Amino acid sequence: MSTSYLEVTWTDDETGMKGFVVIDRLSRGVAGGGLRMRKGCTLDEVRDLARGMTLKETVVYTEGDRYIPLGGAKGGIDCDPYDPRARGVLARWARAMKPLIETHFATGEDFGVRQEFIDEVFAEEGIENSAMAGYRLVPDGPDAARARQDEAFGLVVDGVGLGELVGGYGVAECTLAALEHRGMDVESARVVVQGFGSMGGATARYIARAGARVVGIADREGLVHNPDGLDVETLLLTRDGFGVIDRTRLAPGDVQLLREDWLKVDADVLVPAAMSYVITPDDVEHITASIVVEAANVATLVDAEDWLRRRGVIVVPDFVANVGTNAWWWWVVFGDIAPTADASFAKLSSVLRPLTRRVLERADAEGLSPREAATSISHEVRADVDAHHPRTVRGTAVPA
Repeated sequence: MSTSYLEVTWTDDETGMKGFVVIDRLSRGVAGGGLRMRKGCTLDEVRDLARGMTLKETVVYTEGDRYIPLGGAKGGIDCDPYDPRARGVLARWARAMKPLIETHFATGEDFGVRQEFIDEVFAEEGIENSAMAGYRLVPDGPDAARARQDEAFGLVVDGVGLGELVGGYGVAECTLAALEHRGMDVESARVVVQGFGSMGGATARYIARAGARVVGIADREGLVHNPDGLDVETLLLTRDGFGVIDRTRLAPGDVQLLREDWLKVDADVLVPAAMSYVITPDDVEHITASIVVEAANVATLVDAEDWLRRRGVIVVPDFVANVGTNAWWWWVVFGDIAPTADASFAKLSSVLRPLTRRVLERADAEGLSPREAATSISHEVRADVDAHHPRTVRGTAVPA
């Protein structure tokens, strides 16, 4: 296995909590990837996520786009975002990582931290923008990039900021493509979503709007289940800032179950949209779904994925299913799409549905898992990008 370009472990002087940055690869001197905050976050986890970002950057690339894929990176902090000390820990992590963020590491929201929270804390630490390292590559300059970003992030769709919707919209598009590949009717499909924050909430919304029944939603307090389908729009209106549903607003047919029961619900599609490593070999025997769409990063352990494949279950890998937020951000910043909701959703649909079909068709044709097929596609695109944009570095090279 290849080594990372750079790994940083940081210890907070005030709390003893650990934070990390892993740059798996630089491309034109820059790597991109989100910042997550959760209790138990480790360097190994952040390293896995950074490698996934390298694949994610290229698998979605379309020839002719202004945005040329960056390298992959990730940040992580071992802190519960509910901890009252979390804001201070994030501020001190940002202060320590500021030289990297300003030059080589473009970051943004991930599990446990929203973009507006990052923006607020970073501004207090004198960091103009969390993704500023990537903005210096924009052809018409950082000011134009920031203007497009601000316009896009200022849009509100159905009461929710566009930036909180695009990731889940992309997951929904991949799910619909997987159902089509399986020859399954969308309106008869039953879907369970684990996690109801930005990613899980938007995924549930757009899957339901496509006609599927969302029969289960799990949050940190448990699982809400209704075999006839949940009222997703009402539940979205009741959730708090951490994606927790207000149980007093449940419909008469909704049942509350244990959080871990989300894998046992009779369903056609499972969408893990929160924590990593949530589907293990011990879980496989409980799963009835024939499709798993990884809205969360590294949601399925390798052994579990192998078992699922042997049972004929499709696993749409994370770096395909959840690429929407990252890709959309850069499409807007580089001017590949107008900073509007219509342009955003149209681009996501036109790229992610064909990509999912391509991955699943290649997997079938070559006897590969979808992850192996998608990895091959990503590597092929990366080789082509490297050939045409030689200021790309890996391993011990020095960034240009």
